Amino acid sequence: MSYQDIQQQESAVSRAGLGDRAKFITKTYNHLLAAIFLFVLASVWLFQSGTSLKIATFFGSMGMGGNLLMFALFIGIGWFASRFAHTAESKAVQYMNLAIFTLLYAVFFSPILLVAAMKAPGVIQSAATITLIGAGILTAIAFITRKDFSFLRGIVMWGFGLAALAIVGGMIFGFQLGTWFSVAMIGISGAAILYDTSNIIHHYPEDKYVGASIELFASIAMLFLYILRLFMASDE
Repeated sequence: MSYQDIQQQESAVSRAGLGDRAKFITKTYNHLLAAIFLFVLASVWLFQSGTSLKIATFFGSMGMGGNLLMFALFIGIGWFASRFAHTAESKAVQYMNLAIFTLLYAVFFSPILLVAAMKAPGVIQSAATITLIGAGILTAIAFITRKDFSFLRGIVMWGFGLAALAIVGGMIFGFQLGTWFSVAMIGISGAAILYDTSNIIHHYPEDKYVGASIELFASIAMLFLYILRLFMASDE
C-alpha cells in the first residue's frame, strides 16, 4: 500500500468521524430546542391555569425556608437530571429525565415569571431575547474558534460555589443581593454556556446527546434567570 493510499484512508476515517460528531451536535441542539419549547408551553400553562400563583403562595408562606427550598430545588433538579441522563443507558430513561427536568424547571421559574409579568410587563420577552442573543454569540465563539474551553470548568464551579454561599448568607442574615450580584451571575452563566458548548464540540460521548442538551439548557436557564432579575431591578 502506497503512502498516498494510507493518507486517503486516514482522510476518509477523519471525515467519517467529523460526520458522526456533526450528527451528535445536531441532535443535541434539536433536543435543546425541544426542551426550550416544552419549558415555554409549561410556563404558559402554569400561568394561565393559576398554578403559578398557588406555587408562589406556597413558597411565600414558608418565609426564608421557602427561599432556601427553592434554591435547593434549582440546584438539585439540574444535578440529578444531568447525572441520571449521563449514567442511564436506556434512551427512554434519558428522555424521561429531559422531560421531567424541563417541567420541574418550569415549576421553579413560575413564581418568578408571575412576579415579572405583574410588576414589569414586557420584561420577560426582553430578558428572553437578550438571553437568546447572548447564548447565540457565545455558541458562535465556541464554534468559530474551535477552542477547547475546558479550563473554564474550575472557574464556573468556583463561581457557583461563591454564589451559593452568598444566596444562603443573604437568606439567613437578611442582606440583599443587588445589581452587581446579578451581573456577576450573568458572567458566570455565560462562562458555563461557553464551557458546555466546548464540551459538546470536543468531548461529550456521541450517544449522550440528551445529557448534553440538559447541561446546556440548565446554563441557558441560569443566564435567563439573572438577566430577568437585572431587568426587574432596573424597572423598580
